[in-house]
Amino acid sequence: MSGDLPIRKIIHVDMDAFYASVEQMDNPELKGKPVAVGGGGKRGVVSAASYEARKFGVKSAMAGNLASKLCPELIFVRPRFDRYSEISKKVKSIFYDYTDLVEPLSLDEAYLDVTENKKGNPSASLIAKDIRERIFNEVGLTASAGISINKFIAKIASDYNKPNGQKTVNPEEVIEFLEKLDIRKFYGVGKVTAEKMYQNGIFTGLDLKNKSLEYLDKNFGKSGRYYYHIVRGIHNSEVKPNRIRKSLAAERTFSKNLSSEVFMLEKLDHIAEEVSRRLKKSKVAGKTVTLKIKYSDFTLQTRSKTLQYFINDKSIILETAKDLLYQETLSNSVRLLGISLSNLNTEAKKKPEQQSVNVQLKFEF
Repeated sequence: MSGDLPIRKIIHVDMDAFYASVEQMDNPELKGKPVAVGGGGKRGVVSAASYEARKFGVKSAMAGNLASKLCPELIFVRPRFDRYSEISKKVKSIFYDYTDLVEPLSLDEAYLDVTENKKGNPSASLIAKDIRERIFNEVGLTASAGISINKFIAKIASDYNKPNGQKTVNPEEVIEFLEKLDIRKFYGVGKVTAEKMYQNGIFTGLDLKNKSLEYLDKNFGKSGRYYYHIVRGIHNSEVKPNRIRKSLAAERTFSKNLSSEVFMLEKLDHIAEEVSRRLKKSKVAGKTVTLKIKYSDFTLQTRSKTLQYFINDKSIILETAKDLLYQETLSNSVRLLGISLSNLNTEAKKKPEQQSVNVQLKFEF
């Protein structure tokens, strides 16, 4: 790798068997059992399979009748994309606590650039670990992560210790990692291309690296240059955030449930301060204050109030949150409180383009 190329800290987070895991979470009777999201029968197709089903060879895009033959005990569940989207938003909200440079690939995976992050944490590996722990504790699902200097390697690495694991490929390990890699593991090398590479004596990254640019251009056309660079750890595609922030929030889960509103006011003071700090740091303000309350029985309640003007001051946020807290009697003890501001004054604005960051080759991953 060239030392003057931008070296970033990229995390690829991939939820484990996302659709199936959501179904198992929502229906405890499905836990530990082979589950396929999709339809059985001749016309049915598997959208996702639990890890219990994957042991039998069941996988996504497989015909439902074939899946049933491979796993006679397979349980088919109709997909609920609204629910998956709801859970996905919760997961992504965790990502945005660490960086605004988030590039969702689908409902269940995303790239994060944490070269510079909101936590001021120099270790991308520790950030990935923290994110995965929060997803488990706050959402109830497991996720895996890959951490490296670019999107290409991070995505490959996220598949290494699935489920519920992570792998870091440090800058000094990149070349050796790629040289030993089976060519089928290279992201962007499909089944047809892999067969063609086999016919050309290319089985590993090292085999690919030993081929000249001219050879790859001749045999693989426009993709030849891409293969030539990625096997050398060169992949400069930046993390491209594609959403405009529509809200900003902070919340706290308590080690002991709170039953007194007096204690809750103290917590709300800290949360309002954090929301105000984030708003001012992002140079935004909002009109709608929402109080989030999660009770000890895990039921969730939100109360909102829209003001006539934009705010980002702690005192006004806190006073509005207090009004919402006293709006009606609490139905149970409380395990989580959160405050969010939406209806922001920046919803029509575009995020600034990500800047390339030049960093020394050796830094903490």
